[in-house]
Amino acid sequence: MASLLSRFVSQSDFSSYDDFIANFKVSYPENFNFAYDVVDVYAEEQPNKRALVWCDDNGGDECFTFADMRNYSNRVANAFRRLGIGKGDTVMLISKGRYEFWFCLLALHKLGAVAIPATHLMTRGDIVYRLREAEIKMVVSVDSDFLLEQVDAAQEVFGDYLKTKVCLSSGHREGWLNFNNEIEHESEAFERVETHVKERMFLYFTSGTTGHPKMVQHNFAYPLGHITTAKYWQCVVDDGLHYTVSDTGWAKAVWGKIYGQWIAGSAVFAHDYDRFQITTTLRRIADYKVTTFCAPPTVYRLIIRQDISKYDLSALQHCASAGEALEPEVFQRFFEMTGLKMFEGYGQTELTLTVGTFPWMEPKPGSIGKPSVGYDLRLLDLNDEEVPQGEEGEIAIYTGNGLPLGMFEGYYRDTELTDRVWYNDFYRTGDVARMDEDGYIWYVGRSDDLIKSAGYRIGPYEVESVLIKHPSVQECAVTGVPDKKRGQLIKATVILAEGFLPSKKLELELREFVKSVTSSYKCPRVIEFVKELPKTISGKIRRVALREKDQQQDHPPVDGNIAGA
Repeated sequence: MASLLSRFVSQSDFSSYDDFIANFKVSYPENFNFAYDVVDVYAEEQPNKRALVWCDDNGGDECFTFADMRNYSNRVANAFRRLGIGKGDTVMLISKGRYEFWFCLLALHKLGAVAIPATHLMTRGDIVYRLREAEIKMVVSVDSDFLLEQVDAAQEVFGDYLKTKVCLSSGHREGWLNFNNEIEHESEAFERVETHVKERMFLYFTSGTTGHPKMVQHNFAYPLGHITTAKYWQCVVDDGLHYTVSDTGWAKAVWGKIYGQWIAGSAVFAHDYDRFQITTTLRRIADYKVTTFCAPPTVYRLIIRQDISKYDLSALQHCASAGEALEPEVFQRFFEMTGLKMFEGYGQTELTLTVGTFPWMEPKPGSIGKPSVGYDLRLLDLNDEEVPQGEEGEIAIYTGNGLPLGMFEGYYRDTELTDRVWYNDFYRTGDVARMDEDGYIWYVGRSDDLIKSAGYRIGPYEVESVLIKHPSVQECAVTGVPDKKRGQLIKATVILAEGFLPSKKLELELREFVKSVTSSYKCPRVIEFVKELPKTISGKIRRVALREKDQQQDHPPVDGNIAGA
């Protein structure tokens, strides 16, 4: 069953990266709406084509076709309209891994409303901020006593706009409507609401290292920007099954669980779990015959420590990685175990795939690839001048000739912040990288994460990629800790592999190991052994949390000391 890709691109096959950059074009009408023009078209022309394969850890197992998606989204749209939601209204979806997320998201697109996906890890203060800043009119939430209590408490603090609360449960809770009851008797027919591609479709609250979360707004053209993400980076297969590891509360979910994948004809896989376990993930990939897979490096680090001969991964054709830099050691070990090369990529909530390793390119382990189509990428120094080849600079996107398809148009209700990062026709990402002689980009780190020690500028990845090669290191994060003499000391926070215990001898061995592989000034002066690292639910290490903790305690600025065990 053919995909709808040809409806939006005049050419879908390319002979080289240069051919792709020069000739890939997307066309669409001004009233393009993904829910109507992709989902409903599939439902009409190929009603039995798979859209979503879903499971949980309690025996739940569902497969939804595009006809199912059309019918359920229409019922939800009718219910939401009856509950007062219309064009431009904001609705927060706290749906974790529940399949109702797809029904609700499509329903909001059909209504012309604004979806705000959010994590279930929020507390009252987080919710109050979102209710106030986005003027949220409805909340749809998973059934969690703690979370529902936080929403109720937040509404008491600031309930000026929140009128309706809907719970994804089979029971009843005071003050909350039951989702299934609300849609039970609604019609599966829904008349199209006209929207324009320039109208707001999405708001994402994305947190930086300081200050309140930023409100990233995307319009109705945004899904089309992820054709590149899915088709040419994740290399999804028509009638295949793609699995991106991400909770629905994060932007990575719409990078890998709906838009580009469906346009390109692939179904998406969703696993609703309470606790991520790599053995369960491998079993799901095997049992459901996942064809393409995307995950942060953290997941691959766990995979290479498993006996994967226990799992039939023969259906797996392509693997992608993003979220942070991937260590060459992990790349090589994964390749030896599976025969699959990992294709790295880079982007932000504000953007779509900005840099990627594409099918016509040979992956360079550790490189995020080359600039994606439409992105005029430059590396700038502190004076906003382009840096020479091989030198580090901030990744910036030149927008003087127009915006790449899918790029945001500014932070919602925050022109000051928008102007701070986007001026002189350049959007500055805050990420630092360098470009090699072949045009490949090598990610260094967030500008906030760079360590300045004794006059040297050190990216955390430089040290992490060395440490991870040592057999005792399962995972690590490198940060800078304050030091009066050097400005900052390099600190490595390390999770040990099974069979290794913290000791001064091991710390000295790790330090000598780093010195033997790279420059001595990159050697961590402080090493802390821990059981776990602070992460987002999508698996990215939160170095900011480590830095905040270190600000509150002193570390010995001498060689050969264990900071913790």
